Amino acid sequence: MDDLAALQSLNQTVLWAAFAVAAVFGFIAQRTHFCTMGAISDIVNMGDWTRMRMWVMAVGVAAIGFYGMGWLGWIDTGQSLYTGSRFIWLSALVGGALFGFGMVLASGCGSKTLVRIGAGSLKSLVVFFVMGLAAFMTLRGIFGVVRVNTVDRVSAELPSGSALPTWVANALGMEPGLAGLLSALVIGIALIAWCLSSADFRTGNNLLAGIGIGLTIVGMWWVSGHLGFVPEHPETLEPVYVGSNSGRMEALTFTAPMAFVLDWLIYFSDTTKVLTFGVVTVFGVVAGSFVCALIERSFRWEGFRDTRDTALHLVGGTLMGVGGVTALGCTVGQGLSGLSTLSLLSAIAVTGIVGGAVLGFKFQMWLLERAG
Repeated sequence: MDDLAALQSLNQTVLWAAFAVAAVFGFIAQRTHFCTMGAISDIVNMGDWTRMRMWVMAVGVAAIGFYGMGWLGWIDTGQSLYTGSRFIWLSALVGGALFGFGMVLASGCGSKTLVRIGAGSLKSLVVFFVMGLAAFMTLRGIFGVVRVNTVDRVSAELPSGSALPTWVANALGMEPGLAGLLSALVIGIALIAWCLSSADFRTGNNLLAGIGIGLTIVGMWWVSGHLGFVPEHPETLEPVYVGSNSGRMEALTFTAPMAFVLDWLIYFSDTTKVLTFGVVTVFGVVAGSFVCALIERSFRWEGFRDTRDTALHLVGGTLMGVGGVTALGCTVGQGLSGLSTLSLLSAIAVTGIVGGAVLGFKFQMWLLERAG
């Protein structure tokens, strides 16, 4: 009983820590206007790469932190969802494209939806419920049957996994931890250097976004992979990551967790439905954004403009829910958390997201031309 009580106490500590780190993410995202869709929009419409440099710097910082912790022995870098041996490239590409198109229609990705809820957006609250429902249907419902019997069938087995450092280690005969650190340093420093090469980017707000968001991803990996790791569960005698939905080490991602939030809320009286890592991070981002909006006095209630605006957001939320689950992550899940592991699968998913977003912007332009 003492061991089980200690495990329960650790679970609460992990969940509070995850909530706190997610709140920091929400605060920084609200404060700096960190937004993946906005970054792509700035490039497509104005040729401005500033917000994309925020995102790229966050990836560089997160990758160095992730593999730095692996080299120190704090986490097992092979125990993440993104570095597995099953390479479902078509799911990542198609799911990413659906997500990218949907986030344009819904005025932002999953993380931006949560940030906007904290700042008073009622239409983002509607998107949250639609996206969460669609994600649930893609995890376990009718869309899940379609997913499993179509795109998920196209896969390959990569014995060494999909992370670049494992290939480097095998090719050069290096120790995996060192190969991971060196790979992350080379790629991470190159990304950060590219970001800092722009004088316009080197402002306090932009650096807060790039470094701060990157460190929240690192913080989440530490909370889940180090603080929450138990080598031997007192009942099963197997290793366990406390509070995890996937059974593996987790960082920030928002599509499936939105479904888990709905599941927890709907079946709250069912004692088997407990708070998990993903659920508390959703609440944490909203809380962090809310606090920032209050401090900045930017909290404003926001609703839909008209019927077409409502319809586009409903369709966008649905596409994000379906696409995010199919691709195994969103712009934060596959984008920041996934790319921090230097996973090829994550790179493919991000390619799909960017491609889908570009098509989404073209679709919006077509709608404006028709309306004009």
